[in-house]
Amino acid sequence: MSVTAPGGLGSDELERAGLAVGDLAANLVKVVVSGGRWPLGKRVIERLKIDGGFDVREINQSTDVIAEPLDVFIHLAPGDHDALVERRRSAVIGTPELLQAATVQGAKHIVLLSSAMVYGAWPNNPIPLTEDTALRPDFGFAFARQLATVEQLVDDWRESADDRSATVLRPVPAMAADGASSLVRALAAGMGGRLGEDDVPAQFLHLDDLAQAVVLATRKKLDGVYNVAPDGFVHSARVRSLWGMAPRLRLPDRMSEIVSDIRWRFQRGPIPPGLRPYVRSTWLVSNGRLRSEGWTPTVTNEQAFVEGTDAKWWTMLTPKRKQEIALGAMVTAIVIGMITALVAVRKYRRRR
Repeated sequence: MSVTAPGGLGSDELERAGLAVGDLAANLVKVVVSGGRWPLGKRVIERLKIDGGFDVREINQSTDVIAEPLDVFIHLAPGDHDALVERRRSAVIGTPELLQAATVQGAKHIVLLSSAMVYGAWPNNPIPLTEDTALRPDFGFAFARQLATVEQLVDDWRESADDRSATVLRPVPAMAADGASSLVRALAAGMGGRLGEDDVPAQFLHLDDLAQAVVLATRKKLDGVYNVAPDGFVHSARVRSLWGMAPRLRLPDRMSEIVSDIRWRFQRGPIPPGLRPYVRSTWLVSNGRLRSEGWTPTVTNEQAFVEGTDAKWWTMLTPKRKQEIALGAMVTAIVIGMITALVAVRKYRRRR
């Protein structure tokens, strides 16, 4: 015989309801996220919670400790260049300890945010770069070298047990309105200044699309390396146009290096010396492997760049669209002029 509770449910019903809730909680994938307070991390956590199949927690930023059992560790902190600069940290610092803690707490899958910059920017790069391309990070750019080291740490972790898997995401520079990237600004500012050389194309990713890639990798527990980039690319001349930058005086490479180094030394130049190869050589990546898993970019290179910088919206307009707007404005002005003239004539006639 069941006892009826004040809310109308008997003890048996309450017990079954409690068991159902317990089963639901037990079936949730326990996820721990590093870098959850930055724009990308916030997007990832929000999407995981909306998904409904995850129990999401953040690492305590003050202690960087994983203290509870988990299934998946999403390590976003190493790939956030601006956050690392703000905290004055290397991308490698803390990763070995976090991997050890995740192992102790039962993690079987890791999602690592790296960067496409680990491929390096070299004149003989294949176009596009695929996930099978050897890593050749530029020696002068510490961020890329550090990420290559972090990737190796994660790969070693995966290879140390048969029941482990890991996703390594290599996005092109990513940004959004609430997540402007100093790295992207530096790249854009360094474009278009080589004498006798064509400007290199570039790729820019929106944080929304990157967050969706992280969620997909977590849900499907993808195993391996995946580039993350929009379809196609944008020429650097177009990037400078979108940003409203005036054409640059083109200089020979050696003279350009001297000028850039002097400007950087006196804090008048936007691009550090180690980043210079990335505006001189092509490093476009393919998104085919991630697309085959069901990921689809929703924001173009140009749209991501405009939203993530202070570029004005009208720089996105095509010449045809600008002509249409100008024609519309002219017609509107003519109509307003005619109406004003008619009103003036009527007033004049009434006075007579």
